[in-house]
Amino acid sequence: MAEDFSACAAGTKLYGDDFGPAEIAAWFEDEREASVGLWYGEHTTYLDHAANLRHGFRFLPPGRLDRVLGLGSAYGEEFLPILGRTDAITIVEPSDVYVRHDIHGVPATYVKPRADGSLPFPDDHFVLATCFGVLHHVPNVSAVVREMHRCLRPGGHLLIHEPTVSMGDWTKPRPGLTKRERGIPYRILQTIVNSAGFTVVKETRCCSSTVSRLANRVKWPWRNSVPAVVLDELVCRLLPQDPPYHPSELVKLAMIETVYYVLKKPERDGL
Repeated sequence: MAEDFSACAAGTKLYGDDFGPAEIAAWFEDEREASVGLWYGEHTTYLDHAANLRHGFRFLPPGRLDRVLGLGSAYGEEFLPILGRTDAITIVEPSDVYVRHDIHGVPATYVKPRADGSLPFPDDHFVLATCFGVLHHVPNVSAVVREMHRCLRPGGHLLIHEPTVSMGDWTKPRPGLTKRERGIPYRILQTIVNSAGFTVVKETRCCSSTVSRLANRVKWPWRNSVPAVVLDELVCRLLPQDPPYHPSELVKLAMIETVYYVLKKPERDGL
């Protein structure tokens, strides 16, 4: 077990991804309302619109989005840039705090997640799914990504944005973080999305610690600024693309913290 945990700490294995039912259930209970306790009531404005437009939504094909799925999308504010062409939104969310009947006029349905990662939807159901900063809160990441692939129609898209560094020692309390969350090692996340059957439309390394630190000092929500998001993308191109999972204090001064994926479920033959 010690050797196994060492591999997780080193970023060569994803902690929690091979947990059994009892371990997954315990993790699920710890995380159920944890994010609500940290963030509820703190932000009145969604803080990532510019980043989502730059790295995600602009790569979607034109046309109506009749069924959209959001994993852990809370109030559903992330969908504001595409509401004009969206017919209905389903959000998988553990807390009742966020539940509403519509998102700025677009019908919304809220569904509780299941601890095993399975989703209560038929095959080939959604045309788009989003998963922004959610996977690092769940143990069985591979299972959840496979389920999102199953629920998407052939030709449908999945947008993922996740931290790829450890976020500190998750075996101890960390200020501002939930008990269980941990980053997903970059190469492991690559393997997970490829193994699930997705085609990578666009991969963007983003959220440099350099830009983040400067913005945090002045409490500026830079991911809502298009120029800042573009600047961050340019900075990330100059940095090592796969920093250590547990970076040193020196590396933390200038490193890439996250990855943004635009993924597509391949069309079936003849479609």
